[in-house]
Amino acid sequence: MSTPTRAFVGRLSELDVFDPLGDKVGRVRDVVVTFSVARTRPRAIGLVVEVPGRRRVFVPMTRVTSVEGGQVITTGLVNMRRFEQRGNETLAVAELLERPVQVRTDTGDVVPGTVTDIGIEQLGARGWGVTRVAVRLAASRPSRLGRLGRRRGETYVAAVEDVRGLRDPSEAQGATKLLEAYEDLKPADLAEVIHDLSPQRRAEVAAALADERLADVIEELPGDDQVEILVGLAVSRAADVLEAMEPDDAADLLSELPPERQEELLQRMQPDDAADLRRLLTYEDDTAGGLMTTEPVILGPEASIAEALAVVRRKELSTALACSVFVCRPPLEPPTGRFLGVVHIQRLLREPPHNPVGGIIDKDVEPLPPTATLGEVTRMLATYDLVGMPIVDEDGSLVGAVTVDDVLDHILPDDWREERHDVVTHPEVGHG
Repeated sequence: MSTPTRAFVGRLSELDVFDPLGDKVGRVRDVVVTFSVARTRPRAIGLVVEVPGRRRVFVPMTRVTSVEGGQVITTGLVNMRRFEQRGNETLAVAELLERPVQVRTDTGDVVPGTVTDIGIEQLGARGWGVTRVAVRLAASRPSRLGRLGRRRGETYVAAVEDVRGLRDPSEAQGATKLLEAYEDLKPADLAEVIHDLSPQRRAEVAAALADERLADVIEELPGDDQVEILVGLAVSRAADVLEAMEPDDAADLLSELPPERQEELLQRMQPDDAADLRRLLTYEDDTAGGLMTTEPVILGPEASIAEALAVVRRKELSTALACSVFVCRPPLEPPTGRFLGVVHIQRLLREPPHNPVGGIIDKDVEPLPPTATLGEVTRMLATYDLVGMPIVDEDGSLVGAVTVDDVLDHILPDDWREERHDVVTHPEVGHG
């Protein structure tokens, strides 16, 4: 009798997936399992595989022929439709790892612990099942594990039948393992993963993310998810996250909250950041003022081209903001002194680095007022092939800039973030 194929999902989630011809399909990101009152063991029904384009698709376990040799081998075509988790499905890495459980040890005692890994096994014609659970043991009294001959923090591998609470956690759950599995993802792709989680799990993941990483992810989430996460944070942390967001995105999010909650958060923010958001909140959403960011690249006319290039190289700048330098008289914080014009990055690259930016200003770009409509902004960007549009007040001071990505966010349908990966390349039946 052949040895059953076994694997732990922690290891499996790092493996590449290949088709029968040896061509790489993608990389395993998670394992989909289902629970049933009729079975003592959960079933492992498929893999979530990340394919080129950062799209996550479902590969049924019935298509998996091997998980050995540091790789996963599949058979047949892969359905390239974006994976969408169903109500009866659980993601092993995203939702089971770090779950608090009770485990019955080989001594017969029941000890609390935390799930560190899930073991799956091929069970012949019955498919794949969850058979083992690795648990990091814990104890409320330090002496208890000593009496059992075990140490606090020891990992114990138990049969799944001996683990209670795997299906329905009774306590808050950590998210370190999940974030480690997805640490290489860009914010937009991590946002897609988080969007697919339950509200409780989303909150747990948000709590584990650093402020700047969470800010980047929130900017990529649908509006409902943004509000849900922000409202679930402590007020002081929510204020910190808003400070780390792009001002226009932060203002859009604040506008979805009740006025009293807005004011509470603004009071907790740094005065300069709060002042920017208060100004943005005075504009209608579909105007230049409502679209603009208050943090474009701004320099005085005497700044050198070398200095300008150093500023636009900063990695925290978005691609769109890094394409233009707005030249103004002091002060250089919006609202600035008199706006003089724009210098485009291509022109910067063609000029001697010691020359001042004031000598190469493009004065043909006419700025728009904050009251300009979305249509006016769009036409100006398209007519002059611009990536960013300066916005000035009635005194000729620069108050912000609208970039092409800001416009796209408002032109695209409200649910574009959820549907962006719904591309089918093989007309094959979906998962489940």
